[in-house]
Amino acid sequence: MSEPSVMPGHGESCFAVLPDRAAALAVAPLMGGAKAPRLCHPSGRPWLVGRWAEGELVAAAVRGTRLVVIGDHAVDEAWLEAEAVRLRDTARLGALAGRLPGCFHLVALVDGVTRIQGPASGLRLVFHTRIRGMEIAADRADTLAALTGAQVDERQVAARLLWPMPHPLPDQCLWRGVESVPAGEALEITPGGRDHRRTRWWTPPEPVRPLAAQAESIRDVLAEAVQVRTDAGGVVSCDLSGGLDSTSITFLAAHGKARVVAGTRPGRDPGDDDLAWARLAMTHLPDVEHVVWSPEAKPFVYQDLLRIDDALDEPTIGVMDRARLVTRFPALLARGSRRHLTGIGGDHVAWSAEAHFHTLLRRKPLFALRQLRGFRALWTWPLTGMVRELADARPYRRYLRDAAGELGSARPSGVAGALGWGMPPRLFPWVTPEAHRMVRELLREAAGSAEPMAPTRGEHLDISQIRSTTRIIRQWDWACVREGLPTSHPYFDDRVIGECLAVRPEDRVSPWEYKPLLVAAMRGVVPDECLARSTKAHASLDAAEGLRRHRGDLLALWGGSRLARMGLVDAGRLRDLALRPDTPELRESVLYSTIACEIWLRTLDIRPSAVLPTAGTS
Repeated sequence: MSEPSVMPGHGESCFAVLPDRAAALAVAPLMGGAKAPRLCHPSGRPWLVGRWAEGELVAAAVRGTRLVVIGDHAVDEAWLEAEAVRLRDTARLGALAGRLPGCFHLVALVDGVTRIQGPASGLRLVFHTRIRGMEIAADRADTLAALTGAQVDERQVAARLLWPMPHPLPDQCLWRGVESVPAGEALEITPGGRDHRRTRWWTPPEPVRPLAAQAESIRDVLAEAVQVRTDAGGVVSCDLSGGLDSTSITFLAAHGKARVVAGTRPGRDPGDDDLAWARLAMTHLPDVEHVVWSPEAKPFVYQDLLRIDDALDEPTIGVMDRARLVTRFPALLARGSRRHLTGIGGDHVAWSAEAHFHTLLRRKPLFALRQLRGFRALWTWPLTGMVRELADARPYRRYLRDAAGELGSARPSGVAGALGWGMPPRLFPWVTPEAHRMVRELLREAAGSAEPMAPTRGEHLDISQIRSTTRIIRQWDWACVREGLPTSHPYFDDRVIGECLAVRPEDRVSPWEYKPLLVAAMRGVVPDECLARSTKAHASLDAAEGLRRHRGDLLALWGGSRLARMGLVDAGRLRDLALRPDTPELRESVLYSTIACEIWLRTLDIRPSAVLPTAGTS
């Protein structure tokens, strides 16, 4: 008989951190079984338990100190032991994380105090709960929910129906009694797990450095981020869309120790010029193998939704593209790829939010007005809306309070999302009045104490866009591991993010230049003719056709809707929409958040049930 386990997923890495208490002895065997890998407290009781791939975890133990790195990193035991010797308290761990390339969790035990932190990007998170009088932490919320029998919080599910979902709502966990640690903060648990506190270890850099002075540093940290993934040799694969983001990663990988396979999957749109640019790049990469997929073989958006059974710890709009994500993998695995590198994140760190001009208009009015005229022409912003957003001086809390009263209003224009605190969130006509009430409450509660993620609108929006994207690809990464090909995103390494965000916004975003930051940083690495691209392919045709082809799946999805059972959506209105896939409002991504929640609730039906009662002594 197999041992009971609350470990979620299908073999993906995950872990939990336990206090030095006798009561924790009952927890450890449930984290993957009695034979699961574990590290121990000085007492011999289990401290860190779970499962992880070979080379993913490196640990050092020096007297009573424990120091662990888990994830993508370039750390070896000797280096980590030297750091553990110097470690006198947990406060130094933030600076230590800032020196290391890669994307990882950092876990330490010093004088009985345990500290757990993920990257500032939010690509790896930390959660905690209280059971039997002790704090337990994990890198997945569903691990703790299964352990404690926590119930889903309907209000939090309702909040996930928002499009988009504003800060700080994503940091609220979907299970009652399980808490999330926001990215950029660390969780510290006192000896014996009796108490906990959160400490901020990362703040965004002040964006004041000229690009000319920063380009070399950006090139160095991005090269280092790629090197972390290629140094082990073997074969790695890279996306090669021909765009600046993926092309830069491919050229950097080609300079490493691994053999590189580049993959290009052009879209069906006749105007898609990805393949031409990818082939241009390949003329400069003689040692790289190029795999090109037929546009007709590319799955449509919404494909295989009813088959998704990934263990996800929150809803994600990434489920719409799961089939598109993994259908490439068999060809890459057949060529020996052990890890796949993407260009995701280049849009977020090499560009900046136009909202920076809300601040620049007050600091450099003539320069800002000239640039804003260019953006108005580029994005066809209405003048009245543009003036209204630039004149808006509401603090973030007021913005959230106002958003609570506008959830059912018409969708705002793009200029509101570009120049404001973000796109004002909306709920759609199929969302019930009860769900509206729940979301209004949550927004008003958040508005009482919320702080923006950075001092200005532009800085806040830069970080918000990074973290909203990493929450999606965090879930994607589990699906990639399940399909046999771990995936990495070098642009989202903290060191890369920090060096890019330190550049002055006027040097990062311009209506006259396309991604000037990446062009400057990659000069000399990527050929100039490849850096000249200023276009980006889109998959709007695939999305529209996907609605038509897979409306039967959507009808089935709403036919047994879990959201409807919870009283959060009107399934009849959703079925009606599925029968009318050419409805103009569906040309935008209005269904995504609702489908994400529905799929997530369906996957809960196959999760392990609680196996550890909360009663008992500590």
